[in-house]
Amino acid sequence: MRDARKALARHGRWGAAAVTLAVALSATACSKSGAGDSSAADAASGGSPAAVTIKGDIAFNDANLAKLDAALKAALAGKDLSKLHEAMVVNVAVDYWNAGKSGFTKGLADLGVKGVYQAPANGRLDQQLSLIQTLRGQGITGLSVSAIDPTAIKAPIASAKSAGIPVLAIDSPLPPEDGADLYLGTPNYQAGQKAGEAMKQALGGKGQVVVLVGSLTTSNAVERIQGFEDALKGTGIKVAQKLSDGMDAAKALTNAQTAIQTNPNINGLYGVYSYDGPSAGQAVQAAGKSGRVKIISDDSDPQTLKFIKSGVIQATVLQQPYQQGYTGAYLLAAFKVLGKEATLRIVKPYLESDGTTLSSGVGLVTQANLAAYQTKLTDLGIG
Repeated sequence: MRDARKALARHGRWGAAAVTLAVALSATACSKSGAGDSSAADAASGGSPAAVTIKGDIAFNDANLAKLDAALKAALAGKDLSKLHEAMVVNVAVDYWNAGKSGFTKGLADLGVKGVYQAPANGRLDQQLSLIQTLRGQGITGLSVSAIDPTAIKAPIASAKSAGIPVLAIDSPLPPEDGADLYLGTPNYQAGQKAGEAMKQALGGKGQVVVLVGSLTTSNAVERIQGFEDALKGTGIKVAQKLSDGMDAAKALTNAQTAIQTNPNINGLYGVYSYDGPSAGQAVQAAGKSGRVKIISDDSDPQTLKFIKSGVIQATVLQQPYQQGYTGAYLLAAFKVLGKEATLRIVKPYLESDGTTLSSGVGLVTQANLAAYQTKLTDLGIG
């Protein structure tokens, strides 16, 4: 198990890196053809040059979570963890969750406890519920879950809690009445705002945008879209459509293609789910409109990062699924061994202003800081 000092050092160096990155970004902004300048991509695609540089940020909330990890570890010192068997169940098997799995695996190893990671192959609700039921039969002692449907997950959470199994909501928050002990993940409204601010910069404050999303009802998507729309208020940018693809990347591609083909005034696409960005990129590229139709996406799908590098996608808003897995493992152990009240006393100083959200942070990657972000992934054993 790593000690608290190593934990702080591991995360603390990202704080220093963020300062270095900010300086580098400022230097890039002064260059007429720097990596973060979208005008080069626009000129190459035949569009009007736009001297816009969207500033990136990859600090997330790593420094605070490192302190929390150390505090939880100290509180667990000397406790018997041998009987713990934790489970992490996400909403769909996509590349985005590889980082979460890596973080969870590392957290389990550092704690010295057993655990299992599961993901429904096609993002189906019945698959997720079946996985949870199976894990219950295997005697898990704690569950972190990115719920596909907040209503359907309510009964399984109640059943787990009645059996003394703590439940941690990750990635997508759950209503208080669902009974999860805490939410660890992205403040989704803030993530949507960040995407909206990036879109405002990319479009120069005017245009028509289509939102591509896997679901129009899941709480994380609802909050992100609300934040996105609120960030656009007072500008000349209108959200023309919100198109759900039902967690189907092929449908997302069709939605993007149709939107571009049927409305020539569309000059922006916002991809909310991890595969929506690549789908938007493929559609824009195929239409020969790279750099003219601006794309702001969410998450770090490998294809998204390739499109960032080539200038097809202008920026992507990032979560930190690694920390949802890593700190999630610590929280499940603490809830089970220390109890909910004692654990929440430790967590309280690190909560957001709503008092219920433990933020894993929000980042923004552009051409200018893509290399720094990829280095960070490599250092975490992900890249």
